[in-house]
Amino acid sequence: MCGIVAFLSKQEPISQEALKRATQSLHHRGPDGQNYWISPNQRVGLGHARLSIIDLTTGEQPIANEEENLHIVVNGEFYGFEQIQADLKRWGYRLRTRSDSEIALHLYDEFGTQCLQRLRGEFAFVLWDERNQVLFAARDRFGIKPLYYTVNGGTLYLASEVKALFAAGVPARWNPESFFQYNSAVLEADRTLFQDIYEVPPGHFLLASHSGWQLIRYWDFNYPRINEPVTQYSEGEYIEKLRYTLDEAIRLRLWADVPVGCYLSGGIDSSTVLGMAARHTSGSIQAFTIAFDQPPYDEQAFARETVEHVGANLHILPVSQSDLVSNFADAVYYGERLSNTISTAGKYLLSKATRDMGYKVVLTGEGSDEIFGGYVAMREDMLLYNREGQDEQTVQQLLAQLQLHNPTSALLLETNASEMPLKGVQRTLGFVPTWLKNVSVGLMKAGIKKLDPFYTPAFAAFVAERDVFKIFLNRLDVQGQLTGREPVNQSLYLWSKTVLPNYVLRMLGDGVEMAHSIEGRLPFLDHHVVELVRDFPVSLKIRGATEKYVLREAARPFLTDTMYHRKKHSYSSPPYALQSNQPLQELLQDTLRGEVMKSLPFYDQKAVITLLDQLPEMDDSKRTQVTFTLTGMVSACILQERFKLMG
Repeated sequence: MCGIVAFLSKQEPISQEALKRATQSLHHRGPDGQNYWISPNQRVGLGHARLSIIDLTTGEQPIANEEENLHIVVNGEFYGFEQIQADLKRWGYRLRTRSDSEIALHLYDEFGTQCLQRLRGEFAFVLWDERNQVLFAARDRFGIKPLYYTVNGGTLYLASEVKALFAAGVPARWNPESFFQYNSAVLEADRTLFQDIYEVPPGHFLLASHSGWQLIRYWDFNYPRINEPVTQYSEGEYIEKLRYTLDEAIRLRLWADVPVGCYLSGGIDSSTVLGMAARHTSGSIQAFTIAFDQPPYDEQAFARETVEHVGANLHILPVSQSDLVSNFADAVYYGERLSNTISTAGKYLLSKATRDMGYKVVLTGEGSDEIFGGYVAMREDMLLYNREGQDEQTVQQLLAQLQLHNPTSALLLETNASEMPLKGVQRTLGFVPTWLKNVSVGLMKAGIKKLDPFYTPAFAAFVAERDVFKIFLNRLDVQGQLTGREPVNQSLYLWSKTVLPNYVLRMLGDGVEMAHSIEGRLPFLDHHVVELVRDFPVSLKIRGATEKYVLREAARPFLTDTMYHRKKHSYSSPPYALQSNQPLQELLQDTLRGEVMKSLPFYDQKAVITLLDQLPEMDDSKRTQVTFTLTGMVSACILQERFKLMG
């Protein structure tokens, strides 16, 4: 993993100093070296901050072909590159490096933008084609690696992080529409919180020349339509296919010229990755886990049981409320997103500890819930819309069991539809996905309270008539990707178009990992795995109240009995009570009563202070929910201050 920057100027020569500033701002992504290339006419510039993982000696970027008419900078990893290198040599290409990154350069030379169909991995790259005067920028299928762009003053800017665009001189301003969408948990995958700054969407590439630019989709989930002919297998065959394909994805992601470890929680996803990875590792693989100071959020006992089962070594990082609060601002800064929970800082601290132990690469379990339906909301969708002959009493019993057996994840469940402004979703899809239902009543994940009463009059008027769900659906290919699909698959698709890239992958993944130069590799989001699972019957993904059924069976040899039977437990820090002289209380009070909050263009500080004054009279449950609301406001203050944002 690295940091990349690219400029394409329509008329004026690009600024070498601006290119250097932008690249230097990504030093945390690539501390092992920085290089630049500027075209002879000074209209194109590429910058690269390198994190050395494969080909430590000859893998410097930007990389050019022999004719010096193609140049590329890459962030990420391409798997199975050795076979492609062999093919390229057989086709007559002379490789200048031994790195995986170079294959994209020559595959483009051979196949143009169709080279993306041959690339497997987590990546974002920018390539300049001198012969055709075309800039080609692409992002992986799921948005694991970020790639931002904007046009300012006749120049197209691209970079791995927004802060690099600001360093290049792009104006730093809030985008009110995006702020509203993000607080509603349905920010579109190509938007950011910042005015005129966008992301190349997952599964898309950007083509630009001096006459303009366009975005083109090259991949999507393409869930099968109901009753669409697909090859049918026995349950045992589905299990074996998954076990083989996932094992291959994990084996490929262990390739590196530096040590590779695993992040481990107390869940089935990371336990599966660790168990399979251990089989392909000589010696004991290293696992890293967080230990919170309150049950049921402390999962170290489950992690210990797993490492003993697979023969790994476990490194435990104890994290306290004080640790989380002290590092929350940095986690938000590097994630460049709002966050309603200080647990974000837990992953930030885990990455720091992992890097301090000498590791640059970790395998993680993210993405499993998005393809197998691991969230409680998807289990409810299954029970409500894919009942498969179950009677009403059975459905109600299973719904009750979801709440009874996992109170932490049960915060995701909210079935009261009486107040939901979701008629448009109902008409468009024919049903309302449970997670959107949760959002509509102001409850998402661990309990974000509605923010409307705390908006300034001007911002409240700005968003008053907006239907955030219609805005979200308007930008999607409903007929091509949703209509006629199983409701559970529709729900997963919608989640994967907003929460997955914006929060799971950017905030909890790349943002906090690359803050400490840690490369996260995600075998569950290998597109071979996803395309296999995509076509599985939904009854294999969710069976009754059991989520990820087929994964449990495929991973059974690598799981302890405890892990095999354990229900989903979402990553989260404890809901610390807001008590006097406690770090979280001080953070909220000091920040939200301060000058930065006063300058924030979205919130009425007087209304917020009134809420702060009411905290002592609230019961614990109410105070916990309010904490998430207030923490999200603090994260907005952090971005406002760190980036010096204008309204």
